[in-house]
Amino acid sequence: MKRYWMSLTIALAATLFMLYQNGSFAQQSQEGKPAAATEAAPAVQGQAETPQQKGVPAGEAKPEAKEAQVPLAFQVDRTALNNGGIVTITGTAPPGTPVYIEVWADQHVRASRFDSEVDKETGKRPYVLYMTYDMPAFYKILTPVEQKENLEKIKKEGSKWSYSQALKDLGADAAYSVPGKIKIERYQATLMGSIVGSRGELLPAMDEKENKRRSMQLVKARFRNPDKVFAPVVESQPDGTFVAKLNIGSGSAPGTYNIRVVAGKTPVGQVAGVENNISFPNLYFSNAGTSINLFGPFFLTLAIAIFGVLMGAGGGFILNPLLVSIWPLPHTVVAGTVMPTVMFSQASGIVNYSKIKFISWKLGVTIGLAMVLGGFIGPKLTEMITLAQYKFVFGWILVILACLMLWQTTQGYLAKHKKEQAILKEFKKRAEEAALAKASRAA
Repeated sequence: MKRYWMSLTIALAATLFMLYQNGSFAQQSQEGKPAAATEAAPAVQGQAETPQQKGVPAGEAKPEAKEAQVPLAFQVDRTALNNGGIVTITGTAPPGTPVYIEVWADQHVRASRFDSEVDKETGKRPYVLYMTYDMPAFYKILTPVEQKENLEKIKKEGSKWSYSQALKDLGADAAYSVPGKIKIERYQATLMGSIVGSRGELLPAMDEKENKRRSMQLVKARFRNPDKVFAPVVESQPDGTFVAKLNIGSGSAPGTYNIRVVAGKTPVGQVAGVENNISFPNLYFSNAGTSINLFGPFFLTLAIAIFGVLMGAGGGFILNPLLVSIWPLPHTVVAGTVMPTVMFSQASGIVNYSKIKFISWKLGVTIGLAMVLGGFIGPKLTEMITLAQYKFVFGWILVILACLMLWQTTQGYLAKHKKEQAILKEFKKRAEEAALAKASRAA
């Protein structure tokens, strides 16, 4: 009997031990232990895990563990260029996050925009001149290759495209940073102020939001074309790696080009730098924000000066549109540069024309006084017109002059202006006499 109770006791103890091992008392024992020390049952596929399945007591919330994030980092394959080149940018970003790359030059250039568009709220034209001297000489945002189609749509808008709207359409809002911080001055322009050589009254500084909005308009005014400020070249892989090729064209400004990467809305703290070097015959023009080979303008100007002096002009009316069309020079810089340089051809032309007595000084002084006044007003007006307006007005002036001169060569015109022919013959006679006198003195 004694053995019976002993056997029963051992059997009950073994049964209780087995039940304990199978988990019948596990829930009670977990209440006094940390949840991390227990092993949770797997969740059902397609459903979220309950707190009990995660090993958390009912009524308590346990934060889910964060997934490992791919670090945002990048590098460039070269740190120096010689008159431009291609820089390959590679890096990693969180998978599925669009990557944008902001690139800007340390060199600064002036940019201006004259706002004469009708205000939608007031219905009036503001006539305000916005100007900055801190615009990067080179500025571009590299976008994902998937944005190529959107960029093509923007380009089809022509001159009516909006830089701020383009940032939204391309998803590049977060990448736009550096130009938004530049200092912008604004002037209330008036016609009388332009006549007396004044930009107008300097208005108070704008707030940060308005300054950023106006900076976008200045970016468009400076670079004009969407291709110059956007490039859909960033290729991203499913694992988060990306690669982009930055093309810094020949003729770009020398100095450091800064590169910053933005993944989604998060910019990387790192900024890489690439040095662009130029050497003779390439020279950098700080007021134009570009560098050009000097031999091209030299030989072009030589040919134009010969033709221009032959026509009794300095050749500036021919040189201006060619310089604007062939090289990436702002029309304001071209107009300002050609004006004093024409003096060289005009000075030599004046000396030679005076020797053959082809100059009427009375008429010359009268015309010269008018040119002084026009030369005072013109430079101020160039700040208030766009390149498209400049080309339109200048082009039509050349067309009208060409038609007028062509008409003056017709037989009907020559027949009605016999006096003019007599004057030309007299000038030709004087030129021949002066040449004979010079030859006799030399002999």
